[in-house]
Amino acid sequence: MVVFTNVTEKDLERLYQKGFSKEEPKTIYEEVRLRYKDVNLILYNSGKLLLHGKEDSVNQVAEIIEKMGVGERVKVEKFRKETGWIIGSDESLKGDTFGGLVVAAVKADDKGRALLQELGVADSKTLSDKEIILMAEKIRKIVPCEVKSILPLEYNQNGEVTKMLNHLHQETANYLTPGKHVVDKYPGCNVGDIQEEKAESKYVEVAAASVLARAGALNQLNYLSTKAGFNVPKGSTHVKLALAELKERRLEFKEFVKTSFSNVREFLL
Repeated sequence: MVVFTNVTEKDLERLYQKGFSKEEPKTIYEEVRLRYKDVNLILYNSGKLLLHGKEDSVNQVAEIIEKMGVGERVKVEKFRKETGWIIGSDESLKGDTFGGLVVAAVKADDKGRALLQELGVADSKTLSDKEIILMAEKIRKIVPCEVKSILPLEYNQNGEVTKMLNHLHQETANYLTPGKHVVDKYPGCNVGDIQEEKAESKYVEVAAASVLARAGALNQLNYLSTKAGFNVPKGSTHVKLALAELKERRLEFKEFVKTSFSNVREFLL
């Protein structure tokens, strides 16, 4: 996959003269969809242009776009070339005040890895929320996967986050065995055949798992927003107003947030 940012629909008009054909967008988040030979080009409302397809063909199209001075190419790290079945797992919501935990695992062989890369799978941190939801749906259709979502109430009852993470990573991987288990390493990680920091940028299976985990996190936060009656925030930086809203509405904190977090405890006094 190759990504360009700061791209407009007008920028892409020049591509029609070079044999690029326009196709109908498949979702409301897509502004333009193009095709050139076996490469799909999708321009999202965010101004991000994604090129999907076989690596050689994608690179050729990327060169054409670069020479035209369209947008800015984003550096995407290449995944390691593996053989056999690999299971990658990753988590989301660990550092968020609202929500519990989500852990996802994805299993792929050579064929599955090729499909994931052609799909344009990347570390979830490089994708917008809209792109995450769309890509998660596609991942589920092409490779075996498993997702475990723990709501705040269960999170607060279980206590130690590292034990929960170890258990959930192992549980999701066990569901997909056999295969070599690669874990995106976190403090206290004691599961997996391979524990690697920033594994989502090195193994396409872990990158796919990061997408599924974040999609699960978004779904959980949407559920909690509906339950609370207002939009709960992501992260832990700008959450004071939402925490004050919980208190004002006399809602049970343990059902919405991680009560062990210091920024939550001051509201429980």
